[in-house]
Amino acid sequence: MSGVAREEVNPVSSATFAPLENSTFRPIWIATQVSSLGWLIQMVAISWLMATISTSDVMVALVQASTTLPTFLLSIIAGALADNYSRRNLMFAGWCVIALSSTMLTVLAGLGIFNPWMVLAFSCLAGVGAAFTDPAWHASVGDILRKRDVPAAVTLISVGYNAVRSIGPALGGVVVASFGPLTAFAVATLTYLMLLWTIGRCKWHVRPSPLPSEPLTTAIHDGARFTALSSEIKAAIARGALFGLTSISILALLPLVARDQLGGGPVVYGILMAGFGTGALFAGICNNILRRRLSQERLTTLSCIACAACCLSLAFTPSVAVAAIALALGGAGWVVTWTGLDVSVQLASPRWVVGRTLSIYYALSSGGIAAGSWLWGTVAESYSLSSALELSGGALVLVAGTGFLLPIRQWKDSDQAPLGFETPQVALDLKPRSGPIVAKIEYSIPEANVEAFLEQMRERRRVQSGVGARHWNLQRDLQQPSRWTETFRTPTWMDYLRLNHRLTAADKELDQRLLALHLGELPPRTTLAIERPTGAGRKRDQSMRFFFRR
Repeated sequence: MSGVAREEVNPVSSATFAPLENSTFRPIWIATQVSSLGWLIQMVAISWLMATISTSDVMVALVQASTTLPTFLLSIIAGALADNYSRRNLMFAGWCVIALSSTMLTVLAGLGIFNPWMVLAFSCLAGVGAAFTDPAWHASVGDILRKRDVPAAVTLISVGYNAVRSIGPALGGVVVASFGPLTAFAVATLTYLMLLWTIGRCKWHVRPSPLPSEPLTTAIHDGARFTALSSEIKAAIARGALFGLTSISILALLPLVARDQLGGGPVVYGILMAGFGTGALFAGICNNILRRRLSQERLTTLSCIACAACCLSLAFTPSVAVAAIALALGGAGWVVTWTGLDVSVQLASPRWVVGRTLSIYYALSSGGIAAGSWLWGTVAESYSLSSALELSGGALVLVAGTGFLLPIRQWKDSDQAPLGFETPQVALDLKPRSGPIVAKIEYSIPEANVEAFLEQMRERRRVQSGVGARHWNLQRDLQQPSRWTETFRTPTWMDYLRLNHRLTAADKELDQRLLALHLGELPPRTTLAIERPTGAGRKRDQSMRFFFRR
């Protein structure tokens, strides 16, 4: 009994490493850390290679943009695919693209064939693969683990990456300085192949949908519609885009800080990146403790201020040690912000749409990062490196204040799994594309319950519209004022079935609250109809209705 009570009171697991007990999550997580090590070694090699073959500050900063811009452009498509097809297969395909990019870069570097635009092109191709792997991997976390372990799993993913970040860039700097970029590219390729082998071995069960996959355009539209109606997700997306735009100056300009301000080489650059990763690792390990002591909104605000302090310190310090300490502070702010926003989007999203909401979040956040990389690189080239860092630090302080307008709500537990739906028997031979379908639900509401009913109906409109209802409206009978009719449409019969399959236990609780306000022994009556034109030439009237009671 005590274990059950604890589960209800503390629905979010407090054990950071609990997800590693899962035999499917653990090997993929470990292999992901190894491939992340390869990715960081490769990024150090690419960034330093660009700093040595190009005299343009913008080209150096565009290395960060080249890997994030594809996420901005393709992530929404990737999310729609992740929600309609095998997420595991999508992960595998994405990492194949990354491995192909790395292999081609290794071969061309071995032949001595490279230039700034070619380097950016292969970085962009790797970004294309990442655009498809990230939504599929993060959405798969909820398939592999219990919901209560999702926050810990997201933290572990971030902690693991930043643990690798604490050693990867320094190791990359040593590899590049000792053996050259070619060796770094070859090592990265081997780590990607290892992850592909692991994904091929590991399989996990995903609850199959009783309905066929949605068309891609419909899936994208429904994901965008749900996102637009969720205040929690919109706030997380807006804060992520602004944070990415302003904070990316730390990483985008870091090669210039190492080369121009500190007068160092690839080893110094690796040490600075290690400082950033160390701070991120420490913050990730302490993330659960921080969450218990502070709200997510307070953590996000403090993280923005920490990154601002990092930018300002980098703008003025001539010391490698001081710069590394400042970067540790920036790394801590970086991981706390992105982990919190990622979990906020996951917990606010039902399973049927989580890939799409995450992809929209990644797309706009990556768009902010890509735009920020270009912006701060342009400022550094047009004015000075210190000016770019100072301006980005000031902008981060302003972003910290956006919590007053776009607050991040405290994570809450709700059952977002679909309940299933029994298809009603109809008198017409409907095809999946038959429609439009009109649904009407009639309520009997006494005058004393009208205000409470209208308040619940505002929530009802958001829920129904989020799962696919069109033209939702509420009508009151003029002759029988106690009779209220909720009406909405779906384009096809299949869309109506999808709408009902998407409703979760949390959504169904709203039905119970409305039923408590309804007068009468019988529940509210639902009427389904199919719209048909009445123009000349129609041989028969098909506007037949089917009535049923719930």
